[in-house]
Amino acid sequence: MYEDKTLTCRDCGREFTFTASEQEFFASKGFENEPSRCPECRAARKQQSRDSRGFDRRPREMYTATCARCGKPAEVPFRPSADKPVYCRDCYQPKAARW
Repeated sequence: MYEDKTLTCRDCGREFTFTASEQEFFASKGFENEPSRCPECRAARKQQSRDSRGFDRRPREMYTATCARCGKPAEVPFRPSADKPVYCRDCYQPKAARW
């Protein structure tokens, strides 16, 4: 069903092969677009956003919420939802120690 395709990298302009097995993998993951960068440029771009230990260097998006226990503002790394409580650092630490 899939056949190898030759694509042109949008960063370096070199041609690269988008293999049939890669196409099948992309389809299995639900990806609809073909890669626009060659494997080397993809790896370089990915490396730019990582530190020496492999962790993401971009700052984490933080959200403000109100602590369900004490009512103080809390900053959390996830989008709070109304159906789950959010705790500030002071209220969360003692609770986490009990788990």
